[in-house]
Amino acid sequence: MGTPARRPTGRDVARLAGVSQATVSLVFSGAESGHRVSAATRERVLEAARGLGYRPQAAGRQLRLGRSGMAMLSVPNLQGPFFGRVLAGVHEEAARHGLAVVVSSGWTAAGLAEAATTSRFDGLLICSPDDSQLGELPPGTPAVFLDADPAAAGGAPTVELDLAGGMAAAVAHLTGLGHRRLGRLRSVHSAHTFRVRQAAFERVAAGLEVLEYGVSLNRGESAARTAAAELLGRPDRPHAVLCDDDVVASGLYQAAADLGLRIPQDVSVVGIDNISVAALLTPPLTTVDLPGEQLGRTGIAALAALLTGGQVEPVAPLATRLIVRSSTREPR
Repeated sequence: MGTPARRPTGRDVARLAGVSQATVSLVFSGAESGHRVSAATRERVLEAARGLGYRPQAAGRQLRLGRSGMAMLSVPNLQGPFFGRVLAGVHEEAARHGLAVVVSSGWTAAGLAEAATTSRFDGLLICSPDDSQLGELPPGTPAVFLDADPAAAGGAPTVELDLAGGMAAAVAHLTGLGHRRLGRLRSVHSAHTFRVRQAAFERVAAGLEVLEYGVSLNRGESAARTAAAELLGRPDRPHAVLCDDDVVASGLYQAAADLGLRIPQDVSVVGIDNISVAALLTPPLTTVDLPGEQLGRTGIAALAALLTGGQVEPVAPLATRLIVRSSTREPR
């Protein structure tokens, strides 16, 4: 048997790139921005590492930096399909920064504060928090808030979605078809993201007749199905319904089928999120696409910048867009 090939070291990279071993360490620790390492030198080091197949020893590097190499993504509900899109974007971008991400849900403000003070996580990524999670984090906690109220983030970076623009596009689509009486299935969840949706709806639907029912998203499709049955069972039922997310819209599909109503012939339906099920419903659902993957990528990039002492520039709300499918038509 032959001798196993020797694993390339940082010294090998330094020799090939023509730099010191200290320079190689700076580049791979992410700390070179505060030192005299030029962009050309950094690229030469990275090219040498690629050529040798060099991979830094993560555990040793993190120990030297006093970091775990792990970040926590907090979401309201692990079963929420939209948060799967966010997590996909987070994982994609985290790999570029040498971070591993743990996702969890159900955190209280005290729980998040405790997580911030342990050595398990270098930083927190808090997505669509409800009001119970928005207590004070310990000073200096590296944290980024996604789809959250900037005023409640305590000065931490936030990445928002253009929810108001998405809601305006949804209502404009329905009124453009001729609908003047709208049903609305809205979340009763105590979170900034749903308050923004409701406020935007009230602005753009002013002057229209609206029949509104609240839905507990924690109870999922069953709660949506019950509320939708009440709405669609009315003698004065609307012929178009706007739902606060696609899971609620799928519950409305079930209620319509129970009542013998056809979509969109008897009732037009619009959702929000554009999760994978939206295109699989029959008929496919018209919905507002919220760019979950981009939200995750942007958030973890901001957190990585915080962890390496970089500047985090404010980000404009991420664009949303209406995707028109077959669940809407003009009223009969």
